[in-house]
Amino acid sequence: MIAAQQQAFYDQNGYVVASGLFTPAETARFREHFTTLRENGQIYPGDDAGIDSTSTDPLRRYPRMIQMHRWDAIGLEFLLDQRIGAWLTGLVGVEPLAVQTMLYFKPAGARGQALHQDNYYLRVQPGTCMAAWLSLDACDEANGCMQVVPGSHTWPTLCSVKADTSQSFTDVTVPIPAGTPVVPVTMQPGDVLFFNGQIVHGSFPNTTADRFRRALIGHYIHAEADKVANWYHPVLRLDGSEVTVDASENGTRCGVWIEQNGQPAIEVNAYEVIGKGRE
Repeated sequence: MIAAQQQAFYDQNGYVVASGLFTPAETARFREHFTTLRENGQIYPGDDAGIDSTSTDPLRRYPRMIQMHRWDAIGLEFLLDQRIGAWLTGLVGVEPLAVQTMLYFKPAGARGQALHQDNYYLRVQPGTCMAAWLSLDACDEANGCMQVVPGSHTWPTLCSVKADTSQSFTDVTVPIPAGTPVVPVTMQPGDVLFFNGQIVHGSFPNTTADRFRRALIGHYIHAEADKVANWYHPVLRLDGSEVTVDASENGTRCGVWIEQNGQPAIEVNAYEVIGKGRE
């Protein structure tokens, strides 16, 4: 399923797009199902975002949904989809374990998300996590597509700093050296972006007047991982059965940028408490 050039691109850059992995009909079904749930105001187990239909903040009118697979059959269907499993297994070399679903709505005018690394939140030990990011709408820089730092999957977890909350709905980010390329990833509905949990990534604000940028995401961990943060339990095999994995501590060792021989380098010399840590 994975072409040699796609594998090579992933190995070098830490991400790759599987174009058209889901059909237009499948993509529309996901988009309509979760949008209807949100617009109906359904409150689900673990939903602490709350909906304010009168808010001037688009993300209060359409807050993200998290861990839908724990109560919704369609969410679980996506998380355990055999095509996603096959791609992840091919990219990593071993069948992964599934730990999270998310739905980002990002309506017109919504803020983006500052640059970050997923494993800062998941705290997988050993190794890292993986994401499968299904585009439910055409996404570009105008409506807030993903942006990635190619090659940053080789970096350790970085210590966070304060983010600009006028542009990001999260309040932390990770610094990168000046001049580091940050690449937009434009996608069509049905495309899936697979990326390593260490890669630095984020998304632009949605500056359009009337376009959504909805995305359905699954998070996975290496089958040989001993620990993952408590919020991501229960851990599932791709056949839906549960597997026991310990909970990692509420913090992580993290790196800061230093200058070494005139070049930026990362020195892991700090420990940062993450707390609840929902990515």
